[in-house]
Amino acid sequence: MARGTTIRMWRRSIFVLAALIIVGFGVIIFRLIKLQLFQGESLQQMALEQQLKDTKINAQRGTIYDRNMKPLAQSATVWTVVLESAYLKDDKVKEKIADGLSQILDEDKNEILEKSKKKSFYTIVKRKVESDVKDKIIEFQKENKITTGIRLVEDYKRYYTYGDFASCVLGFTGTDSQGLAGLESYYNEYLTGQSGRLVTARNAVGTDMPFDYEKMIPAQNGNNLVLCIDEVIQHFLEKGLEEGIINNKVMNRAGAIMMDVNTGEILGMAVKGGFDPNKPFEIADQTVKEQIELLPEEDRAKIKAEALEAQWRNKLVSDTYMPGSVYKQITTAMAFEENLINEKTAFNCTGSFVPFQGARPIKCHKHGGHGLQVFARAFCNSCNPSFIQIGQKIGAERFYKYYQAFGFTEKTGIDLPGEANGIFFSKDGSMGPMDLAVASFGQNFSITPIQMITACAAVANGGHLVQPHIVKQITDNEGNIVKNFDKIEKRQVISEQTSKRICDLLMQNAIDGGAKNGYIAGYRIGGKTGTTQKIGNSGPGGMDYISSFCGIAPADNPRYILLIYYDTPKGPSYYGAAVAAPTFAKIMQDALPYLGVERKYTDEEIAKLDIQVPFLVGSSVDQAKNQAINLQLNPVVYGSGETVISQIPDFSTKMPKGGTIVLYTDKESADKKVIVPKFIGLNLATANREASAAKLNIIIKGSSLSSSSSVCASQSIAEGAEVKPGTVINLVFAQSKTEHKD
Repeated sequence: MARGTTIRMWRRSIFVLAALIIVGFGVIIFRLIKLQLFQGESLQQMALEQQLKDTKINAQRGTIYDRNMKPLAQSATVWTVVLESAYLKDDKVKEKIADGLSQILDEDKNEILEKSKKKSFYTIVKRKVESDVKDKIIEFQKENKITTGIRLVEDYKRYYTYGDFASCVLGFTGTDSQGLAGLESYYNEYLTGQSGRLVTARNAVGTDMPFDYEKMIPAQNGNNLVLCIDEVIQHFLEKGLEEGIINNKVMNRAGAIMMDVNTGEILGMAVKGGFDPNKPFEIADQTVKEQIELLPEEDRAKIKAEALEAQWRNKLVSDTYMPGSVYKQITTAMAFEENLINEKTAFNCTGSFVPFQGARPIKCHKHGGHGLQVFARAFCNSCNPSFIQIGQKIGAERFYKYYQAFGFTEKTGIDLPGEANGIFFSKDGSMGPMDLAVASFGQNFSITPIQMITACAAVANGGHLVQPHIVKQITDNEGNIVKNFDKIEKRQVISEQTSKRICDLLMQNAIDGGAKNGYIAGYRIGGKTGTTQKIGNSGPGGMDYISSFCGIAPADNPRYILLIYYDTPKGPSYYGAAVAAPTFAKIMQDALPYLGVERKYTDEEIAKLDIQVPFLVGSSVDQAKNQAINLQLNPVVYGSGETVISQIPDFSTKMPKGGTIVLYTDKESADKKVIVPKFIGLNLATANREASAAKLNIIIKGSSLSSSSSVCASQSIAEGAEVKPGTVINLVFAQSKTEHKD
């Protein structure tokens, strides 16, 4: 019995043991299958992450050039200071490195000391260190015979060549070299390039392995942008706006856009009241900055963020406004295209107009009215009652059709971020008689400045609505073209005949109408002013306004269009004619000669061109310069004396306004000579440039004043002759054999 029991117990034990073995091995086999088949890939990845350290190497961001390949934004080499602390065994060396780097980098010594104690071959101390600081670190290493422990890794930092220049167009980048605004953001994918990698091995205890165990995958640098913007034109815009802001006490920034009417290329886009993209997170307006610093600490961060957003904002693309009388050329285009009126259609202005029975009268800016006038005169008078009547002839349905055709119901598609869309009445008939009345002269709806200038360009260029664009080309590091941005024409809105008729009206308006403050003698300017109320934005002293001017040149064959925009002027006047038109004239006075647009004077203008040279000998240098400047002459002083001893041209000589008068202050300077260039065969614009470069004056005669195809046929002083600076040379122009048209 005892023996049977023992056998049974033995069998049970074997069975239990076998069961345990089977279950145990089953669990192990199941676990192995799970690890190998289901978790193998993720476990391998975890192992690699434990064994390898992956450090990003930034690519060099592409350069942004103007149309003449002048760099506006570029990336320069900076350095990342890295501690290879695993090499540092001696505490005295760690102390010395921490002390030296803290002084050079202006960093906390204790923090650097703590980093030096890590078991790592790659601990970042500071990023974006300039080359002069890098040189100090190298010198520190040499002086203290430190051969290991400090490493300098090449990196890149973004620089903007001209500081606060086209800032709202260019935008800026963040600390990670990603575009955050403007072109930097819009074309970030092209500019960024592809980052490289630095892969570092780790040993069993988790310490980085030495340099020999590293693998570097180089970065691929970004592409470059070549803009349509001309740096010289951009400077003209910004300088003109700066003066206008001061003279007119503009409270809420100002903007200007210059565009090629035929291609849509933006030659300049300026928003003053911007920021320095080298320091984008600093408040640029010193007054605003001081006001924020006075706020309670709990409110400061929010208000500063709002101020930063405001200074980064491109008003010309992202803000809407009521265009006012600038829009009257669009209303005119509608009426001409539908044959509803012509230049001789008569309108009677009594000083106000009631658009429908029971409506409030809408006043004309001329209190007593303009009386009976033909439309060509009503246009130059910018008579609101006349345009209300034109709007009634057009009707709401056709008005909306053309409004849409000119692109006001959609974004222009300009290659900048944050473009806004306008606000208008819907197509379903919600535009009532009063809405139509005020819309006919540009009120009670909102558009962006870029929409306005794009539509005006279509009026000027023969009726073709083209898409505005900032970028001309994208190129790689070797200058190869990656992408071209050609002209995009959306549609033809009006006929060439209608376009020409309106250009004639715009030119007449600049000669003797509301746009005459934008007129420049010799250039065929056409333009329209605008003055609009900012609804719901009454400031101290009453209603706030936006003053604007949109003009073309040359009006008989338009090539360039310029829109000036001032938000909330608080100076002597708020009217576009007084505020914006003079800025237009100043900018165009500089820009058109630079762009090679020739002057064509009328007989009346010719009579006013030449002035008599004053007698300046014996005057002090300052007195002589001031007298010359007051006469619209350009004084050039030679010598180091304090008194003028001779001058060229001589007293009583006739010379053109804007010419050069040379003042000599000692005998040595009076011997200075210049070489007369060859003027024969040159057109007027080129001859002017050559004369200006040589510091000579020219008096022009012949057909140059009335023909764009004339060239210089003779010059009073031969090419190559040596003469004194300021000498007057008579040039005779004659018609060339072949007529060229743009």
